Amino acid sequence: MLSLEQGAALVSLARKAIESHFSLLKLRTDNKTKQLFSETQGCFVTLHSQGQLRGCIGFAQPATPLYETTISAARAAAFNDPRFPPIEKSNVDSVTVEISVLTKPKRIDVRNPEDYLNKITIGKDGLLIVGTFQSGLLLPQVATENHWDNRTFLEQACLKASLSPDDWLDFNKTRVYVFQSQVFAESSPKGEIIQIM
Repeated sequence: MLSLEQGAALVSLARKAIESHFSLLKLRTDNKTKQLFSETQGCFVTLHSQGQLRGCIGFAQPATPLYETTISAARAAAFNDPRFPPIEKSNVDSVTVEISVLTKPKRIDVRNPEDYLNKITIGKDGLLIVGTFQSGLLLPQVATENHWDNRTFLEQACLKASLSPDDWLDFNKTRVYVFQSQVFAESSPKGEIIQIM
């Protein structure tokens, strides 16, 4: 579990990673940050502008230390989310930065697919649906923000993986994983860091 101070350090690192894109100076990560966040761990960076989603990209199963994963996710969310144009220098100060630090996804083993419905806790669990050639991930807060029940959450995770909404019912097509996350965010652009989850 990360402390609020550690979460704030990661949010700050994510913002610096985005801002350094517009600078001639290379982003340098100090030794304290490297030591604090040396564990290989998944994370997603979510950006909002005026209350609207502006970018969200991350890595559920990374191969790099958390500080490196944070930098990569922040830059990808800002400049490579295909749903949005890249953030411009003039927009950076109006964007709020949120980071979700993930536990390792754990496969749910059930005999009957309907039993998945009893194994997911809305507001606590995120979902990762893995198909034959693709996967889709939804963070825990997505279900809460959209007031989804467990069935809708599973259906939406399938759609995120470019699958049919009811493919979670077919063991031959999908595997279902859950994970948890700690979520830290700026309360306003460059504002106080708060823990959401």
